[in-house]
Amino acid sequence: MSRFKIYLEYEGTRFSGWQAQKNARTVQGELIGAMKQVFNTENFELYGSGRTDAGVHALAQVAHLEVPSMLAPEIIRMKTNDLLPADINILEVEKTHKQFHARHDAIARSYLYQISRRRTAFGKRYVWWIKDRLNFNLMTQTAALFEGMHDFRSFTADDPEQKSTKVKIEEVLLKEHGDLILIRIVGSHFIWNLVRRLVGTIAEVGRGKLSIAQVQNYLRTYSNDPAQLTSPPSGLFLERVYYPGDEMLQTLEPTINV
Repeated sequence: MSRFKIYLEYEGTRFSGWQAQKNARTVQGELIGAMKQVFNTENFELYGSGRTDAGVHALAQVAHLEVPSMLAPEIIRMKTNDLLPADINILEVEKTHKQFHARHDAIARSYLYQISRRRTAFGKRYVWWIKDRLNFNLMTQTAALFEGMHDFRSFTADDPEQKSTKVKIEEVLLKEHGDLILIRIVGSHFIWNLVRRLVGTIAEVGRGKLSIAQVQNYLRTYSNDPAQLTSPPSGLFLERVYYPGDEMLQTLEPTINV
């Protein structure tokens, strides 16, 4: 058996997320279907670094593939891409050691969210268009509240009795780029809907419909309010998955200009 590390991008609009499901179009499902043909076997395993939800995109998802094959990494990339739909693209395949695990070995993940302050004909699938005027300074102040270790119970649909809702957020960075507001959120791991609820909360403060004091209360005591503020998946990208030795991204740039 050989093990490979796979980097891939996908446009998540028409997928029901990453994880393979019966009777649903998923990224993992499409990859498995293509690889069955490439390797002419079902005797392989394919694991991603983490799940992305329906409609969420990825700029550099990472997966590992274990398969009985002598094919070169570049041949695997080309043959699999030939069989994949246009909204999935394998960027690179590299041979790796047999203990490498795409999820367990990851030390951090970064997500990029794009908010558009104008209606766009070309970028609708990749942004959240907010009609209201946004106060960028208040949004930046709100983002700073989320950095560090917090109990994000108010910001997830996960059950705290079943799974810890404590997460350490390394960085929440905001940048204006023309009519876009870019938000990068970096953490060791993420719980369900956390990024989209954080973004929705930041935007609500920017609109002037929520105070910073209220956000502080959400971090102190449980509230269901952030669930009503969940931002749409269209603007969210899994930006990068980090492993030991990887350098952190230094620049924050949009995936599409509007």
